[in-house]
Amino acid sequence: FHKNLNKRYSLTIGIVKLNLIICIVKNQLIKLIMSTKEQFIKLLNKALEWEFAAAIQYVQHAAVITGPEYDAISAELIIHSNEEMIHAVSVSNIIADLGAIPSIDVEKREVSENPKEMLEQDLAGEELAIKIYKELIGMSEQLGEYGKRRLLEDILMDEEEHRRDILASLGK
Repeated sequence: FHKNLNKRYSLTIGIVKLNLIICIVKNQLIKLIMSTKEQFIKLLNKALEWEFAAAIQYVQHAAVITGPEYDAISAELIIHSNEEMIHAVSVSNIIADLGAIPSIDVEKREVSENPKEMLEQDLAGEELAIKIYKELIGMSEQLGEYGKRRLLEDILMDEEEHRRDILASLGK
């Protein structure tokens, strides 16, 4: 009788320990997911700030770029600016949907009087955007945010198109 009681007691203690371990692991996982979600929101806000900056920079560059070889790209820069604002709206909606507040800050803008340098600045901005959106797509996948991933993929496709346009204008 005492052997059976000891076995039951040992088994009960084992189950309690196992449940405690499961609870600890579950809490750690929740903290990790929350941390990842917070990082996702932080990077989304950074992407938003760069979208604002890109829109402003494109407008300024389109207004001051000169030379007959830049007529076509000047009009394209205005299109890019409008698309960057559409991206900003999409990213703002994603952030709000996650329960956070979209940033109103604007990242650094680049200016130049040299048309080629302006396009190089715009190209650098697109390269950064592509890098950020690829990272955000990976994070959204990890978080199981598949709809948000799809929206971010659409933005990434636009950014890659912008890069191609600028490269073509630079003759690269």
